[in-house]
Amino acid sequence: MPYALCDFLIKESRMVPTKNPRVSYGLTILEAGGKYKDVVVLTADMMSSFQTAKFAETYPDRFFNVGVAEQNMFGIAAGLATCGKIPFVNTFSCFASMRALEMLRTDIAYPCLNVKVVSCNAGLAVGAGGTTHHSTEDMAIIRSIANFTLIVPGDSQEIYRAVMASILYQGPVYIRMGRLDMEDLYEGEGEFQIGKANQLRDGKDITIAACGYMVYPALKAAERLESQKVSARVLNVHTIKPLDEEAILKAARETKGIVVAEEHTVIGGLGGAVAELVTREYPTQVRRVGINDTFCGIGPTEELMTHHGLTEDEIFKQAMEVLRRKP
Repeated sequence: MPYALCDFLIKESRMVPTKNPRVSYGLTILEAGGKYKDVVVLTADMMSSFQTAKFAETYPDRFFNVGVAEQNMFGIAAGLATCGKIPFVNTFSCFASMRALEMLRTDIAYPCLNVKVVSCNAGLAVGAGGTTHHSTEDMAIIRSIANFTLIVPGDSQEIYRAVMASILYQGPVYIRMGRLDMEDLYEGEGEFQIGKANQLRDGKDITIAACGYMVYPALKAAERLESQKVSARVLNVHTIKPLDEEAILKAARETKGIVVAEEHTVIGGLGGAVAELVTREYPTQVRRVGINDTFCGIGPTEELMTHHGLTEDEIFKQAMEVLRRKP
């Protein structure tokens, strides 16, 4: 049943020896293949991008490279799910959420099949690839599809936990990854539960809610705010849908406002989810750090991130703006 919380077994957790999300996924899916015989992997000619060559070598009868045919791949995954398999479908975020959208919605989500979509190169990860390969709308798209669970891990350790938790979770899951190395957010093993945000830092003045690559800048901004005698709470909202409404509303009640940070358009992603919730239940100031209503051009990922304000500086600035305004 979709949207049921899934307790991740901490005893299965371990530290993945990498900061790279794609390497982390490759190691994780290989381990998952040994633990769960129903796990199968499908790729659209992207073994290198997802580091799945070792899985293909170890479990050749459970690995399917369909070539550059993403729409067909999702149809195959749907069929495998009806036979009791747990398909993990791998392709770029832009292709998973847009090129194969009809199959994602109608073949997988509508019958609520147990397909796990792991997308990489989300957001601005393929900077030089330009607009065709940027994926700044996928969270809004997936959020709008009934029955889909949407997870955006904050570091490579969380990718391990998200993949393992999704195997135990019945229903369609979309896991969004980037490309560049990610700073570790946790010391040692961390808790992971689908639908439950992790509070990384407590605070009473303002809340910063972030996901994916923006969690680490959120923590750095909180440190800067502390130097200004501002106490900032930081939430790692790794599950965008279902949203942890309890944690968000608690923050709305206990702090003076919420700054949301995401590597995604400000329309329809985590910021949209938070704004919709607090508007309905407990109105408070919500400011969004994300990509404005624009296409992002071509360039190195780090430069594009800075150009579009996906930075620690912008999070700090928006937090100070919230505190300057009267409630």
